[in-house]
Amino acid sequence: MQRPEPLAFPPTRLVTTSMELAELCARLATEGFVTVDTEFMRERTYWPELCVVQLGGSEDVAVVDAQAEGLDLSPLGHLLANPNVVKVFHAARQDVEIFLLKYGAVPTPMFDTQIAAMVAGYGDQASYDSLARGLAGAAIDKAHRFSDWSARPLSEAQVDYAAADVTHLRVIYQKLVEQLSREGRLDWVAAEMAALQDPAGYIQAPETAWEKLRPRTGNRRFLSILRAVAAWREREAQRINIPRQRLVKDETLLEIAATTPSNAAELARARGISEGFAKGKSGLSLVAAIAEARALPDTALPEMRENRPGPVASPALVALLKVLLAAKSEAHNVAPRLLANSEDLDRLATEAAPDVPALKGWRREVFGEAALALKAGRLALGVDGRRVKLLET
Repeated sequence: MQRPEPLAFPPTRLVTTSMELAELCARLATEGFVTVDTEFMRERTYWPELCVVQLGGSEDVAVVDAQAEGLDLSPLGHLLANPNVVKVFHAARQDVEIFLLKYGAVPTPMFDTQIAAMVAGYGDQASYDSLARGLAGAAIDKAHRFSDWSARPLSEAQVDYAAADVTHLRVIYQKLVEQLSREGRLDWVAAEMAALQDPAGYIQAPETAWEKLRPRTGNRRFLSILRAVAAWREREAQRINIPRQRLVKDETLLEIAATTPSNAAELARARGISEGFAKGKSGLSLVAAIAEARALPDTALPEMRENRPGPVASPALVALLKVLLAAKSEAHNVAPRLLANSEDLDRLATEAAPDVPALKGWRREVFGEAALALKAGRLALGVDGRRVKLLET
């Protein structure tokens, strides 16, 4: 197959003043779509520190220095909220989180080319590099991927690297839309964008942070202390604006949940906890959180999801559903992870009508109905040469 020829793009502009940004956003507001990317730092902070915003239009390629002195970023917020301009991202979640924190709203309408590529058959989590090569005939220079974007001045090489993330994205977007429109799958992408634009998807309650630590015990009293200290770490890291692991490491939280220190001296015995920290404001508030959790009645204690009462999924049935998932993914040329995840399969195996994405919308049509038929014995799996085939029974 002949590779597409690289396209010429307008020269890149570095935007550092409020007037330049306002004029740029006014021009982009007249276009049907604009490509967007960000460069940020969060190695030293809890909240992401926005450093650079890249914007691509039909006649503009701009790298906005978000940390330029006196720069008013409100025109960018108005552009991101403009209902007449589609904001095109690749792997949008972190970018969207930044804009939600800054402007209090998710960009809308939005199009994520990584999700669209999964719908179009480019596999799970197609990278920007691979799509740029395959659809835009472009090779992405990765030299500045790990730049310190908070350092000033920005180098010419950094600006060029940042601009590449929105120039080739225009071609990728247009070709994906053309393919998906031809295949009648734009509605599939629209359903995914609705979920991506839900602000609730970017907000984690501190009380659920403990579940990510994956404790290897079903002791509910221990889990209660772990829930309390993990929630404390989340709130305290937000307050001080430092990474949660820099405040207290995961293994230290698990140790604290096991030893349940009741005062600063006992807290200071935990690995990674200094005496100064234990006696300071953070340490004393941590001890108070532990005491509050220790006082909870048994009825208020949490439990791990896998330990909660309910039927156990048959490994054989889950394995059959995985084969069906792979077969449907292959037949429809869509990434299997987009159709169903492991939790969906477990619930399909154990519940009559689980409330899972695999049984809703286009996923139900492509995979869900067949999964229910397989479970009910109305469908069997066979082999036809080198492919799995579905047999009605």
